[in-house]
Amino acid sequence: EISEMSERSKQNVAHGLAWSYYVGYLKIVLPRLKESMEKFSRANPNVLAHRETWKLHILVPLSCNICDDLEKADSNIQYLMDLPETTLTRAGTKRRVYKHSLYVIRNEDKLRTCAVEFATPLQSLYAMSQDEAAAFSREDRVEQAKLFYRTLEEILQGAKECAGTYRLIAYEGSGEAETHFLSHEILRHLQQQCQEEYAVCPASPCSADLSLQISATDLPQPLRSDCP
Repeated sequence: EISEMSERSKQNVAHGLAWSYYVGYLKIVLPRLKESMEKFSRANPNVLAHRETWKLHILVPLSCNICDDLEKADSNIQYLMDLPETTLTRAGTKRRVYKHSLYVIRNEDKLRTCAVEFATPLQSLYAMSQDEAAAFSREDRVEQAKLFYRTLEEILQGAKECAGTYRLIAYEGSGEAETHFLSHEILRHLQQQCQEEYAVCPASPCSADLSLQISATDLPQPLRSDCP
């Protein structure tokens, strides 16, 4: 009976998608990311200048509106090249390839390079809200997107092997109202990471100006009740 109630209220959707995304993808690629970036940096010493941003930046639009081509989503985001591939035999597939793309993010005088991609399970949530057979409303989609983010955040926080290898970027807007919304959002997170790196030193002059710009109350909050 509890299982049926959960199915009817869509409570299992986001939870299952978050765990599947972690177990089937992030748990595989994130522990190997730093090594891949080290290898890339040795071959291209001037591209990844800011070591504190050597992470996979995962975009989590709560609208679930995902554009397959980041360059079309925002002209200030330009594809640069791919990081070295990881090849594994997985679930019967020989030499399955996992790779990440590097992008140059531009904004006026700022120019940064980082690995960035969308959280692909959100495409499933969006598709379900467009399919009558799923009986999945827009309101369901937004709530499940928030739950997906909170669940994924908690999973990754408990995964020691993934520490320091990712950055979740959740946002409400789709970027339609502002042409360069997405590049601004990514650059804001990149700047935060640089500030956080310097702020670990109490004497750092950046510490007084550090502003993490915590998301508004409508954005996802931690699942655990003991979190601030």
